[in-house]
Amino acid sequence: MTIEQFIQDEVLQPRLSKNEVVVVYDPAQRYRELCVGMASERCKVVDATESSLDSRAEALAGLQELGRADISQMLVYVPAAKPLEDEHCQGDPFSVYMACGGVFPEGDGDSYLSLCLRAKPDHATQIRSAFEKDDNPSFAVINAIGGGLDWPNLRALLGVESSRDILFALLVPSEQQQEALKGSDAWVSEAKALFQASIGLKLRTRGKSWSSVADELWTYLLFSEFAFDLPEELPQALGDMPRAPGEARQLVEDLCERLRSDRRTQSTYIDRAEAIEAELELRTHCGDMVDLGVLDTFPFEERTFMHQAIEALLNDDTDQVRKILSRHRGSVWTGKGESQAQWDLLKAASGLIDKCEDLDRVLADHTKSIGSLVEFYVSHLREADRLHREFEQAVSDFDWQDAQGTMEPVKKRVREQYGRLIEKVQGPFTKHFENTGWPLHGYLSNSDVFDRLVAPKLKQSGYRIAYLMVDALRYELGVALEHQLADDGKIDLQPAMVQLPSITLVGMTSLLPEASSSLKLTRKENSLIPMMGDQVITSVSQRMDWIRKCYGQRFQEGRLEEFVRSRFEVGPDIELLVLRSVEIDSHFENHPDTAPTEISNALKRIRVAVHKLKDQGFNEVVIATDHGFFMNTHAGPGDTTQKLPGNWINVHERCLMGEGASDPGHYQITAEKAGIRGDFPQLAGPRTMASYKSGLLYYHGGVSLQECVVPVISLQLSGADQPKVQKANVVLSYKNGAKRITTRMPVIDLSIETEDMFSVEDEFEILLEAQTKKGDVVGEAKAGGVVNPATGTITLHPGEKAQVTLRMQMEFEGKFKVKALNPTTMAVYCQLELETDYTV
Repeated sequence: MTIEQFIQDEVLQPRLSKNEVVVVYDPAQRYRELCVGMASERCKVVDATESSLDSRAEALAGLQELGRADISQMLVYVPAAKPLEDEHCQGDPFSVYMACGGVFPEGDGDSYLSLCLRAKPDHATQIRSAFEKDDNPSFAVINAIGGGLDWPNLRALLGVESSRDILFALLVPSEQQQEALKGSDAWVSEAKALFQASIGLKLRTRGKSWSSVADELWTYLLFSEFAFDLPEELPQALGDMPRAPGEARQLVEDLCERLRSDRRTQSTYIDRAEAIEAELELRTHCGDMVDLGVLDTFPFEERTFMHQAIEALLNDDTDQVRKILSRHRGSVWTGKGESQAQWDLLKAASGLIDKCEDLDRVLADHTKSIGSLVEFYVSHLREADRLHREFEQAVSDFDWQDAQGTMEPVKKRVREQYGRLIEKVQGPFTKHFENTGWPLHGYLSNSDVFDRLVAPKLKQSGYRIAYLMVDALRYELGVALEHQLADDGKIDLQPAMVQLPSITLVGMTSLLPEASSSLKLTRKENSLIPMMGDQVITSVSQRMDWIRKCYGQRFQEGRLEEFVRSRFEVGPDIELLVLRSVEIDSHFENHPDTAPTEISNALKRIRVAVHKLKDQGFNEVVIATDHGFFMNTHAGPGDTTQKLPGNWINVHERCLMGEGASDPGHYQITAEKAGIRGDFPQLAGPRTMASYKSGLLYYHGGVSLQECVVPVISLQLSGADQPKVQKANVVLSYKNGAKRITTRMPVIDLSIETEDMFSVEDEFEILLEAQTKKGDVVGEAKAGGVVNPATGTITLHPGEKAQVTLRMQMEFEGKFKVKALNPTTMAVYCQLELETDYTV
């Protein structure tokens, strides 16, 4: 097709069909003949070249013919520039036809260059070259481009038509295409001509195999994109490297972007780019360059962008950090799990810093009373705790591979920012606490939870309620759990005030029946002993015996984890089931560095337990906790405080109970005012978040919003389950069918394929785990990106795809299965068999 035919058939005719009237403005008179040539029995062409007056009359007559349906279309050709302003339109006799119909040109897409590129997309390089030499090449010049270059052998062997698709197929041929290329070498001469014509590559290799041609093509293409994107001159050592001319830039960048964005070719691109970077010694030659552009063609550029983002974060240039993060979001290097872990850590750092700054700006408006501080905490401030927890989780995911300590300044900066905000909250909170007392009026107290939310329901015969006593479920985790359970029934989340001191021994006892009237704390030697009336309650069995005494055969209890694993049966006559979970507190006490990851596992188990309870006919679930906690990662070696002298019991290194001296660094309040009955006259503790012992990364026991304001969740079990996959398949794959992983952070491709648009309603949630033959979990989806940090799950809509990084256990090696699971029933949708092949 000639350029004239293209403009007539693909540009002007569609506008005439749509608008009936089209005005063509052409001051260069380039399009006059092709416009006149469009005249036909049903299409009237008015040419204003010779006489403006006559053509105006002719156009008016043509409009009348359109009205009578004597003709179907009218094209008005005006050899002048299109009027742009209203005043210019008033002086143009043909602007009225433009207003009631269509116009040409209309936007940048109608420029002569754009039209030529659209007409001959396979020859963009030659067309751009022609315009470089002459900004107004004739139609004959454009029509001559590409004449006779049909690449018949390449098209036949590769089964594709356009030059762009031929180039792409030569870079990453399918198995069938590779076999076809092996069977003949007649294509090689055509490939040489194609390379020269399209991207300016003069093939140097004398080899006639696909591999030798592809090696040179890959190097030329990637280096050309790198050179195009570089804002400054190439280093001298790379100055003579062959690269594409400027006219080929768009084609080069389009091919590279297609190779990076197509999941079928991403792993090949990564392997090729790494090899070319090493071969050309780019890291050495370009190591001193500050600005490498915006594309990360090669892996060393991605590392450079990471260093730029780190520097911006440390310099408080949050706009630059966000810009780099946004640009990198779709980078091919997120296909490498280790790289993704570092970017996720930086993203978590940036998000936490931004949130701390936002909260700091409005904090002063919420410190006038303890009630306003609590309201601010449950509505907004708890988001800082969530983001801090997710940041520490990202630190845990990346720390093992940060041998050079690259992220140490980032960790220090972020933790200091979070610590400053929390300390600014803590001062007013302890001051108001000392003046107002505890618990706050108008809020639910933990000691009332059972009697208010559980006991009344058990007065109904046959009503079955499960009471989950979860250790260390702080408020922000309750919010995350509320979101996870929202589809299981009518849910209510409310803040509750813990029983002081905020430790497990006291807090779990406060969750028992009649705790509000019976709980008291006694002193035995140097120990604190909870009692319910005259009965000592210091162990799990004693707590459960207290409930059993109240409810007898209607009551059953057990560990939540064992219930989830079906290790005990719940009798059909059981109306009160107590499930105990200690994993969060236990993991933080023993492994604080990796504990944030365990939190998502604990929430998963609660979710599965709720689903099982629904299946077993329970009507309601109440979830309560003994205390919150604080992650003290910002504290330095000297961030401790001295205990007060006197007759005190030191409780969890965060508070003192008894009596003695006071000082300005401690709050001090009567036990009665703090809501504590028993043998202790006073409660005291640090006004700051400091503890009495250094090195504590996690603690509770003191008085802070994080330790003392906790969630209580009531869930009426009803509603529909997650939509079931019917005409849909959950599909897992790894590196186009590879069966061995060579990294402890492999990236798995996950997708939901459907036969039709009605196959799955709404969104679909999937839990990804690596399991051994015995069912032991040896790898989990790394939080961040598409993986919800709280649930550990991935949510997709029908037809969507995602790349998910698995975090394999460091000590595991061998065969395993990657399983896509229903997060509530743990049913397996599909699985992928792999094995490790780590290079030691």
